[in-house]
Amino acid sequence: MSNSSTKTIEIYAEPIALYQILKFEALVSSGGEAKIAIDEQRVSVNDKIETRRRKKIISGDVIEFDGERFKVILK
Repeated sequence: MSNSSTKTIEIYAEPIALYQILKFEALVSSGGEAKIAIDEQRVSVNDKIETRRRKKIISGDVIEFDGERFKVILK
């Protein structure tokens, strides 16, 4: 777990697929790259490694990727 502060990701509808959040927030350059990152177990949701690309993300979930933490909130 990293010591960096948690950033916020605002979503406008829930649930949203995990790979879509990575793509929409420009944490990766494409949906394909997002799926690879998930397949390589580089993404965690609520402190657990997540391998489901279409894992449904809802407000309150915390995503960790590349040493950064993001809390998802519904706008």
